[in-house]
Amino acid sequence: MKKAGLIICLLLLIGCKSKTISRDTEDLKIKKVSTAEVNANQQKKAYDLGKRVLETCNTSKFKPFNETEVTSTVMENTTEERLTKTCTKFRQYYGNFIDLKLDGVYKTKQEVIYRYHALYSKKVANKELRVFVNEENLISAIKSMDWDEKFDAKITEQ
Repeated sequence: MKKAGLIICLLLLIGCKSKTISRDTEDLKIKKVSTAEVNANQQKKAYDLGKRVLETCNTSKFKPFNETEVTSTVMENTTEERLTKTCTKFRQYYGNFIDLKLDGVYKTKQEVIYRYHALYSKKVANKELRVFVNEENLISAIKSMDWDEKFDAKITEQ
């Protein structure tokens, strides 16, 4: 009986062996670029849409995105209900949203990432907003996270 248990454990161990996945590392490379190297209209669009999302917390009114601004995934995930839930928490902890300050622009093979420091009325607020723009000049993701002076590329892998 003990031998059968040992054999089953060994088979499970072998069966659960992790596999090596090969990735094209070129797709994941992220390089910082100057703001002069990016399209000014794209930069304005990223700022305006990022600000529009965070200003919802101050006004409680959200103007829905359209298909010329964002991808269908972003449109589906950015609902008034989700924003209201997030905004309630943000207003409680961070106060009113003031503005976005561009910290850097990063490029991958498929996207441009705009990294903003989100400014709030309470001094304890230390948040960041990342706006991802794809090759079709559509916002493909908007992420809010705690601010870190160092840009962590691992968080941006999608």
